[in-house]
Amino acid sequence: MLFEGVFSVLPTPFTPGGDVDVHSLTRVVDLIVGAGVDGVTALGVTGEVARLNERDRRVVVETVVRQVNGRAKVIVGASADGVRTCIEYTREAKSLGAAAVMVSPPRSLKLNTESVVSHYKALAEAVDLPIVVQDYPPISGFAMEAGLLARIAREVPTARTIKLEDPPTPFKTARILAAAGETKVAILGGLGGVFLIEELMAGAAGVMTGFAYPEVLVKVVTLYRAGKIDEAADEFYRFVPLMRFEFQEGIGMAIRKEVFRRRGVIADAATRAPGPALDAGTRAALDRVLAWTAAQKGAAWISS
Repeated sequence: MLFEGVFSVLPTPFTPGGDVDVHSLTRVVDLIVGAGVDGVTALGVTGEVARLNERDRRVVVETVVRQVNGRAKVIVGASADGVRTCIEYTREAKSLGAAAVMVSPPRSLKLNTESVVSHYKALAEAVDLPIVVQDYPPISGFAMEAGLLARIAREVPTARTIKLEDPPTPFKTARILAAAGETKVAILGGLGGVFLIEELMAGAAGVMTGFAYPEVLVKVVTLYRAGKIDEAADEFYRFVPLMRFEFQEGIGMAIRKEVFRRRGVIADAATRAPGPALDAGTRAALDRVLAWTAAQKGAAWISS
């Protein structure tokens, strides 16, 4: 029930006409799985899930599961405002071959601790599938305290992996683990990977994010697990400027897609309307940060 290591949140490529680009998606999957990740996450926030209809969702999950073909775990976003819809999404994900679902608390003006716990309990009772609890207040509108996340882990045994995106994440990681006590909990950092080394130092089990160079995340986590903390930190620090630039609020997904396009796996970097498009200034800044990153020792393989 616990997920550890590196999980890449997949972008959803679109054709110039706005349809899901299945061919580009398969290439993205192959690039990411080939980087050595432990799993991939489909229908995440940065996969533009809010702009996908029911048919799109199914096409994405079917394509990802088929292309992964058992080489890594597949986690599927199943968040919904209603318990019934969340259960339906989870059942479909399971039927299509998902290893787990990722679920945020439902958005509600009257959401409270008990309703959040009840939401995860109802889902766990309805579908026998591991749940990754996504703690990302900008999406759910609800900030889950460390004690609440630990309580969910204790009372819902299938929900003991947390995708933590409520900064300061290293500090909160330590608090969750302390509150969980003897209950085993796996915490995966997010937020573009920008705090990965600090999260690992605080006890995180890995990372789940869509950074366009997953091989970097894999190397950092592998080195850290091997006890080579200084080497892991050196590798991480070389890429922080690129991670930071890619994770800009509002335009980060467009930047990430452009990087994947430059890596030769996405044919068109467009986001689905009303998503933003890159302007000339942002493209120039991306050129600069990629060139700087490529110039760093050990990072010459970065495409610019």
